[in-house]
Amino acid sequence: MMLGHLFRAVAPEQVTLVLGTVLALLGVGIGNVLLPPIVRRYFPDRVGLITSLYATLMSVSTAVPALVAVPVADTAGWRVSLAMWLLVSLVAAVPWVGILLRRRPGWHAGSARSVEPERTGPIELGAIELGDVQSAGATAALARRAVPARRGRRMLRSPTAWAISVTFGSASLGAYACIAWLPQLLVDRAGVSEADAGALLALYAFMGFPAGLLVPVLVARFPRGATWMALLGAVFFVVGYVGLLVAPAAAPAAWVASAGLGPMLFPLALVLINLRSAAPGTTIALSGFVQTAGYILAAIGPFVVGLLHDATSAWTVPLVFMLAVVVLVVPAAGILARGRTVDSEL
Repeated sequence: MMLGHLFRAVAPEQVTLVLGTVLALLGVGIGNVLLPPIVRRYFPDRVGLITSLYATLMSVSTAVPALVAVPVADTAGWRVSLAMWLLVSLVAAVPWVGILLRRRPGWHAGSARSVEPERTGPIELGAIELGDVQSAGATAALARRAVPARRGRRMLRSPTAWAISVTFGSASLGAYACIAWLPQLLVDRAGVSEADAGALLALYAFMGFPAGLLVPVLVARFPRGATWMALLGAVFFVVGYVGLLVAPAAAPAAWVASAGLGPMLFPLALVLINLRSAAPGTTIALSGFVQTAGYILAAIGPFVVGLLHDATSAWTVPLVFMLAVVVLVVPAAGILARGRTVDSEL
């Protein structure tokens, strides 16, 4: 991420800017994948609390740059506005350097962990405490052996795995596309200023705050409610997109807020990875399958939206494309309504 931010700030032309963006997003992607096992490794008895904490901070940290980027660029230039996030990455690296220097007991350079895998205890989701049926087994599985490759391939045969992947991917594509293009769309279609567009993007990001706190708790308490949660997230997306498509200047804040609630599908998919898998190996394989599909969609979303905008010189077709992706959540919700585990489908 530090290299990516540096390349973006000093970019003399578009190729370097794109390369820097790819590097920064690569760092973000690595962090997203590593955070769940890191939480379990260092906070085995506070999994729910720490997960809620970092999910909430992700929403906040998405919103803050949108608020300050334009004012800083107006005051000090766009290169400074891009370069200042290098300092955030540097601060984030400091505690990890400390961990590397200290080395936790039980770890030896160049060798696997030699102590017994620890039990994680129950997972706490907000005020709800769940028995983590795969806690000790998952840790042991990770420490002793890799998940068989065939289990990952067999995920292709599971309708539930595909349903969770579509849910995760739809939320990721919508979120990344909006983060990339929503300010420009608002300037072009709603006639707002660049500063106001940045503030509305911050509103979009902040709307993920309540969803990240509430959705895992509600789905854990009412597992059958996952279907209705998926449909509700799709409805929020549709209302926001249709509003931006039909009457963008009438109530831009309302449309942005509605679209910002759509990514509630993201924490929904994350909690379903645990709720719809029984065996530890299945959980690991399902997580890899869902995140692979989801981040592929997340990666292509901003580019497709940008290409459609360039090809049509308007935002109508890009918004229709994003609506079409959301429609995929409807059959996915129907599959989730069956209440099956992935294990039963393999």
